[in-house]
Amino acid sequence: MTAGVTAATPPDAGASATGRDAILLAARRAFTQRPYAEVTIRGIAADAGVSASLVVKHFGRKEELFNTVADFGPAAGELFDAPLDALGRHMVLTLVRRRREQKGDPLLRVVFSLGNHDERSLLRDRFREQVTARLTARLPGRERALRAELIAGHLIGLGATLSLHREGAGARATPEHLADLYAPALQALVAG
Repeated sequence: MTAGVTAATPPDAGASATGRDAILLAARRAFTQRPYAEVTIRGIAADAGVSASLVVKHFGRKEELFNTVADFGPAAGELFDAPLDALGRHMVLTLVRRRREQKGDPLLRVVFSLGNHDERSLLRDRFREQVTARLTARLPGRERALRAELIAGHLIGLGATLSLHREGAGARATPEHLADLYAPALQALVAG
């Protein structure tokens, strides 16, 4: 992965970072909407508005790009980066803001992924390892694994609802208002 743009970077480095972000967004869409065998580097490049050589420069082969897209670790890091007593609200705010800023959901791709059994298994295994198990380790008390699975389900459900109703009331609500309504259920599961 490339580092962020700093003051010492050349003027075109920001364009490169933007190209990388566009490639990731296009790849997430491609790998969640079509089977792996149907996804091409050229198709991703065209969707991202960049050259195929830029995709290869940043990510190498299609398999490496898929592995990057199938990585839930960074999203989990953002979602779970709060004290336990504020975690429910933080997760809702982070998920909603990230969806709006990046035009994509950090977790929902695990549900909507098409493709052969191996791809779905890889996504499910990574999700369990990087999201559910990580959250389980953070939770206090009894039935931590069950509560972590239920929290993950709530977050996926929120993402699915916002996707289903792209122009509905949820799209017009502020992240704070959504958190006011949705976070208490998550926080009850966090606390046990």
